[in-house]
Amino acid sequence: MRVRVMAFLSLFTSTGTLLCCALPALLGAIAGGAAVSSFISAVPWVVPLSRYKAWLFLVAGLLLAVEAVLLFRPRSRIACAVNGGEACEVTGQWTRWLFWSAVLIYGIGFAFAYALVPVMRLLGV
Repeated sequence: MRVRVMAFLSLFTSTGTLLCCALPALLGAIAGGAAVSSFISAVPWVVPLSRYKAWLFLVAGLLLAVEAVLLFRPRSRIACAVNGGEACEVTGQWTRWLFWSAVLIYGIGFAFAYALVPVMRLLGV
């Protein structure tokens, strides 16, 4: 149960990193400043997310780390032995999928928030 809650929390905060940083940067790169201003006027709660992006990335990273420990640590299979183990296998696959989706979303958000500008400066763009 704890692993599933952590999976959803990690996915939720990772999606927040994607919305605060990656989506506005992508819109700005493709369509320019007018698209970013239209996006911010349509979705004004993105501004506080970007103001506190360091905290958002810190909390999301910590939740991902805790979820990884809970997901990949050795654990007892007593609960799975009761019903044949099929339910635990399905739940485990779903939780792993949520975890890796959250890691991917977090990575994309991190790349846009912290790595894009230094790379562009290095390339002279």
